[in-house]
Amino acid sequence: MRTAEIKRRFLAHFEANGHTVVPSAPLPAVDDPNLLFVNAGMVQFVPFFLGQRTPPYQRATSVQKCIRTPDIEEVGKTSRHGTFFQMNGNFSFGDYFKEGAIGLAWDLATKSVADGGLGLDAERIWATVYLDDDEAIDIWHKTVGLPMDRIVRRGKKDNYWSMGIPGPCGPCSELYFDRGPAYGREGGPDVDEDRYLEFWNLVFMQYERGAGTDKENYPILGELPAKNIDTGMGLERIASLLQGVDNLYEIDEVNPILARAAEMTGKRYGQAVSHVASESHPDDVRLRVVADHVRTALMVIGDGVIPSNEGRGYVLRRILRRAIRSVRLLGWREGPALPELLPVARDCMSPSYPEVAAEYDRISSYAYGEEERFLQTLQAGTTILDLAVTETKAKGGAVLAGDKAFQLHDTYGFPIDLTLEIAAEQGLRVDEAGFRRLMADQKAAAKADAQARKTGHADLSAYRAALEEGGPVEFTGYREVARESRVRSLLGATVAGEGDEISLVLDATPFYAESGGQQADMGIITLGSGRVEVIDVQSPLPGLIVHRAKVLDGEVRVGDAAFAEIDVNRRRAVSRAHTATHLIHQTMRNFLGESATQAGSLNAPGRLRFDFNTPGAVPQSVLTDVEQQVNEVLLRDLLVHAFITSQEEARKLGAMALFGEKYGDEVRVVEVGDYARELCGGTHVERSSQLGLVKILSESSVGAGVRRVEALVGLDAFGHLAREHVLVSRLAELFRVPGDQVADRVEQTVAQLRDAERELEKLRVQLVLAGAGGLADAARDIRGVAFVGTEAPEGTSANEVRTLVQEIRGRIPSDRPAVVAVTSRSGGKASLVVGVNGAAKSRGLSAGDLVKGALSGRGGGSADLAQGGGVPATEAPALLTAVERAL
Repeated sequence: MRTAEIKRRFLAHFEANGHTVVPSAPLPAVDDPNLLFVNAGMVQFVPFFLGQRTPPYQRATSVQKCIRTPDIEEVGKTSRHGTFFQMNGNFSFGDYFKEGAIGLAWDLATKSVADGGLGLDAERIWATVYLDDDEAIDIWHKTVGLPMDRIVRRGKKDNYWSMGIPGPCGPCSELYFDRGPAYGREGGPDVDEDRYLEFWNLVFMQYERGAGTDKENYPILGELPAKNIDTGMGLERIASLLQGVDNLYEIDEVNPILARAAEMTGKRYGQAVSHVASESHPDDVRLRVVADHVRTALMVIGDGVIPSNEGRGYVLRRILRRAIRSVRLLGWREGPALPELLPVARDCMSPSYPEVAAEYDRISSYAYGEEERFLQTLQAGTTILDLAVTETKAKGGAVLAGDKAFQLHDTYGFPIDLTLEIAAEQGLRVDEAGFRRLMADQKAAAKADAQARKTGHADLSAYRAALEEGGPVEFTGYREVARESRVRSLLGATVAGEGDEISLVLDATPFYAESGGQQADMGIITLGSGRVEVIDVQSPLPGLIVHRAKVLDGEVRVGDAAFAEIDVNRRRAVSRAHTATHLIHQTMRNFLGESATQAGSLNAPGRLRFDFNTPGAVPQSVLTDVEQQVNEVLLRDLLVHAFITSQEEARKLGAMALFGEKYGDEVRVVEVGDYARELCGGTHVERSSQLGLVKILSESSVGAGVRRVEALVGLDAFGHLAREHVLVSRLAELFRVPGDQVADRVEQTVAQLRDAERELEKLRVQLVLAGAGGLADAARDIRGVAFVGTEAPEGTSANEVRTLVQEIRGRIPSDRPAVVAVTSRSGGKASLVVGVNGAAKSRGLSAGDLVKGALSGRGGGSADLAQGGGVPATEAPALLTAVERAL
């Protein structure tokens, strides 16, 4: 039974029994700050189990995509570990409990295939229960009819579930299938979990637990108000049983990838005689790693994650690179491997997930690009690592130095986990503590440097003191552009005079501190005895707003009354740029898909820079459409509204959050009508029409999978178009054509110029070569060698000089030893080209040696033809003399 069919039958069974079919949540666990990826079927239902939200249904069923990476090193070594897997689940929220869950599971597992079940042999199913869960035992034995000798009591470690933190918990009952004596010892799950394979876990969530010290030691505080059911059947596990294969790597969604890897590398899978994965041949383990990781990468990229050095992106990068390295360890050296493997994974998974086929161009572009970059890293890093390993072994050492591992990571981008693996294969350990220490030092230095740029290299202790003394500074800039305040502190001083540059803190301020890509406000602070010009505003510590300013006149003292007034025109121009960024972000997602998420931005007066994730260049036609749609939104004069709400409510509203950004419990949401909604702390216009105009100037690459759009907004955009209009009008006047024909006429003129340049090049070559015959005839005899030394006309290209040398050499009889040397001058420098024929080479002459001799070791080439240069143009005659003397 194919995996897609098992999935269909599972959902159909529970839907027929009153369950709502709930789609899988995306793999990135965007709703849970404690998780990078969804790692269990119940994750998307956690708010229901915790009572935080009322479920819209009492019964649910799903097949959830999951990722688990803590045991990534075990992938391929056992039949139980895989990074990507699918969890079939059925859930009850205060509805049915133990008897219902057990009955539904048993019915699906043992019902015949003809009747829509899975058709497992009931005589080979075992059940485990928690130690004192007599209720579950009675249901299994008296209601289902399972013999007591196939019901096993197990302790908290195996048969009691909790989230690892205070909250819901409860006993569970697991179903195991006996695969037979070929897979291990007889005696049930307690004896051998390779032979007796777990395929379903039924969690009876009925208690509340308190804080504890580990997985087994925590107090049970009492019963939950409502008892819930959470079950999980590993789709890959049950598929391996129903397809009669040894492990998850051999099922229909994985094995074709493994088979293709084996075919590519000339390996034969299944070299060990044992059915136990842990006793496998190393090549089998590597083939499984390739199959598992390639499938995982396909699904992770499909859900919007791209390779990077942080968070989910780093997990993906590690998975891809382990797959690439494993296939190379198997002997593949024919170039990139993923173009051979990823399409197979797509074909395996598309019956269950059609979107991976629809999105394959995007998915593959990220995967192939990552492999290309990693192969370059491998080439450089592996050579350095091999040398380090050899040196360590030569000295009798057993530990690779931490600084070597750090150098590989820092200089060559070689991942530490790869260094650990390669070193272990060579019988060495790595000084991980030393590596981590150097990494920490580097991060601390980088953080200090970044902080110094924000704080003007001031001592952070002064900022901490200012914050502790007066508390957080109130920012009032959302509702006002000027306000009365008081100078709370002057960092590093108590008084400042005219011309001094200072950092001051006010009790409250309308000045926006640089944040979220938005540049800081500027303006004037007027005091009782002076004025200061604010040139920058930063928030070096959360809650503290520091104004960097220059004293224009008078004096500034702590405690002075102050009137803070921002530059309103600048604020408005920056706000227009920020609102435009939101609109471009949303519109890019409209055209390129949900994965086109923001990766950085700059909002400055009248202009913006927007970085976003996408695998390749954005076509000009798409940029044109994006620009048009954004400007249509401006014409709709939409209200721009900001409000504070909870994270959960913001997610319900569909507000975009920047990937990897940390937000508090309360967030600020900025809406542009019904068009765009995003979490943002910046300042914005009041209505979309206030932007006036948005003009996209350019689109370019700023890194792997990240593109950049630059645009102008408002008067800056109008000014740009006005200048372009003047330019086009002038060109139209010069070419005597209408403005809409200027581009065609310019293109035509450029083509004509290029044709003329090619014709001129041909004439120049003919002119240079015209004298080749005469120069050959005038060759002088130098100790039995025909020598021609001449200078080409100034400005002759290097290619033309080489052609001239070869032409002269070809006109000298081949049985006569000949050396031809031609110099040329261009840009104040002289170059030399030397040609030697076969007869001269037989006498031991070499063009490369003659060039290097004339240029004091510089230059190069073959024995037949060589060149060099870079010396002052006045030395051109001396180069010919040097060659002649060397004969």
